[in-house]
Amino acid sequence: SVEALSPMLLCVFERDNLHELYRNHPGLAYDITWIASREERMLDENLLSLGRRSAIERAAYLIAFIASRAKVVGLNGKQTIQIPITQQHIADTLGLSLVHTNKTIRKLMDRQLIVWRDGGCGVVDNEGLKQLAGWEGLGEGRRPLI
Repeated sequence: SVEALSPMLLCVFERDNLHELYRNHPGLAYDITWIASREERMLDENLLSLGRRSAIERAAYLIAFIASRAKVVGLNGKQTIQIPITQQHIADTLGLSLVHTNKTIRKLMDRQLIVWRDGGCGVVDNEGLKQLAGWEGLGEGRRPLI
């Protein structure tokens, strides 16, 4: 299942007609393949995060990852990135208890990397989050938008 935390536009491709897309629109097909390969790489990074990072490093990675993706598509403007997530979302994503997640979020706030508001998480220092997580960032140029 999927839960949208912000307004979104969903593009659906019929599986049975995908070969026609590749035949008739190779540029679009390339973009879809590129996006799928990057998403696979990000999935690998998420699995690595769960297995090798501490709770605070995992939380820092997750928040930095979401903020970096928002920045790439221009969702942040010039202001602090506001991520509309709850601590329960973070707990579920990272495989932590809600109590442990709350303590972990508090540590990130104490380091002045994030602020927590009713609307979710405000990213104050994304570079600091990336450094804490031991993550170099997305490391890719322009992303196709389809």
